[in-house]
Amino acid sequence: MDRSQTAFTVVGVLAAGLVWAPAASLAQPAEAEPWVLPRTSDGRPDLHGVWANNTATPLERPESLGDQAVLTNEELARVKAHYAQLFAGGESDAAFADSVFTAALGDQQTFSSRDAATGNYNQFWLVDREFDHRTSLVVDPPTGRLPPLTPAAQRLTEARAAHLAANPASSWTDRRLQERCVTFGMPNLFAGYNSYYQIVQTPDHVVFVHEMIHDARIIPIGEAPHVDDAIRQWHGDARGYWDGDTLVVETTNFSAQAESPAALYQRTRGSAEKLRLIERFTRVGPDTLEYDLTVDDPGTYAASWTAMIRLTRSDDPIFEYACHEGNIGMAGMLAGHRAEEREAAGPPAAR
Repeated sequence: MDRSQTAFTVVGVLAAGLVWAPAASLAQPAEAEPWVLPRTSDGRPDLHGVWANNTATPLERPESLGDQAVLTNEELARVKAHYAQLFAGGESDAAFADSVFTAALGDQQTFSSRDAATGNYNQFWLVDREFDHRTSLVVDPPTGRLPPLTPAAQRLTEARAAHLAANPASSWTDRRLQERCVTFGMPNLFAGYNSYYQIVQTPDHVVFVHEMIHDARIIPIGEAPHVDDAIRQWHGDARGYWDGDTLVVETTNFSAQAESPAALYQRTRGSAEKLRLIERFTRVGPDTLEYDLTVDDPGTYAASWTAMIRLTRSDDPIFEYACHEGNIGMAGMLAGHRAEEREAAGPPAAR
């Protein structure tokens, strides 16, 4: 958004009747200089810098809003005011993902974490979220909601839930990749929590550095083919090209162990082995980068879907994301479940 301001100056001219009139040259506010897309030395749009995803817009439209794609000005003002009331001072439980919008949209007077057993740290530690009129990041389907899971993905989700109910930490492999500090997935749709990205460009490569678990995607630009189908990676194999002033990145060859996009949001399971991800990055203003992503994953979703996220420029640097690797986090989870197993088995004499 162009934040330039226009100053108004009134020049007085003494005339008959002591009438003051503005100088002719300043009678109308000067128009702001139009924004010009900055370009690199090779003529491409300049995407360099740190960009943040702190949007409060939910991935999926709340069912209570039906087919309402945007809020009215009055509704948006009420939602923002309720958000400020709920999270003023930062002493409420921390609100993650879509729970921020859902809470602000409703009429509850306090916010509590969905983790009722252990609670959560408080909102003080999270960044303020940014609201706009949209009611979902998903733009296709027009319902603003993700397509249903495939039968195979639904069975996998149900089996996983049943296993975790009985064995939440029989092994470190029972825990999600995020908890094991492997990856938060790609793309990471988790807004407002270490959701900063640094972009570095050269004529033949673009690098995306993710603050969360400090992943770096090094993407070649050009017509080079994807690697052999037998080669599989957590973040897939990416290839980029320019479509006018839009950077397009196509990624395939995901590991069968990688989670499909939105799995963390939905608490679902689905292998990303068949995923084909198309990302489009378009700079539309000095502080705004539109990020469109289309997920074509027949192994997880019954149809493809598209979402659009508005990333905002940040003057903050990327910081190290201190994950559990190397400390007591995972050891504590496993030890805790061993204690639960011993308690369930009863005293030694009763076994």
